[in-house]
Amino acid sequence: MEDYTALLNTLLLQEQELQFSEFSNNTAIELGQLILAKAFAVGKQITVDIRKNGMTLFHAKMNDNGLGHDRWITRKINVAHHFEHSSYYIHFLMKSWNTTIQDNAFIDPLNYAAEGGCFPLIVKGAGMIGTITVSGLEGHEDHEMVVASLKKLLHSKVSS
Repeated sequence: MEDYTALLNTLLLQEQELQFSEFSNNTAIELGQLILAKAFAVGKQITVDIRKNGMTLFHAKMNDNGLGHDRWITRKINVAHHFEHSSYYIHFLMKSWNTTIQDNAFIDPLNYAAEGGCFPLIVKGAGMIGTITVSGLEGHEDHEMVVASLKKLLHSKVSS
C-alpha cells in the first residue's frame, strides 16, 4: 500500500497556514476574482463557489460548465463540512486507510465526494466558517487552483 503521510502532512499544513484574520463578503469577491483570473490565464474552464456561514458570497460559472459542476461543488462542500478538512485531504486520508468515505463514515456517495477542490475557509480564533470550492478540472488541479489563489491573496494582505 502506498504511503501518503508526506502528502497528508502537506495538506494539513496548507489548512494551518492559509487562514484569515478576518473574512468579509468583499474578501470573497476578491478571492473569487483571483481564482477566475488564474483560470482564464491558464485557459481552464471552471466553476467557483465561496460560502460563509451558509451564505453563497461568490459563485461564477465559466463556459461549458453546467449543473453537473454545481452538484460536484455541493458534494465536495458536504465532505469539507462533515470532516472539517479539505476534500482533497479527505480523499487521500481515505486512500491511506484503504477505504472510502462511504465505507468509513457511512455517508451517501450521491451527496458526498472526497475529491479535490473544496478548501475550508478558516478564520484564526473562529475556526471553519465556510468553504472555497472549484470544480471543472482534475481533483489535484481544482485543489491547486484554490490553494494558489489563497496564497496570493493572503500574501498581498500581509504585504500591504
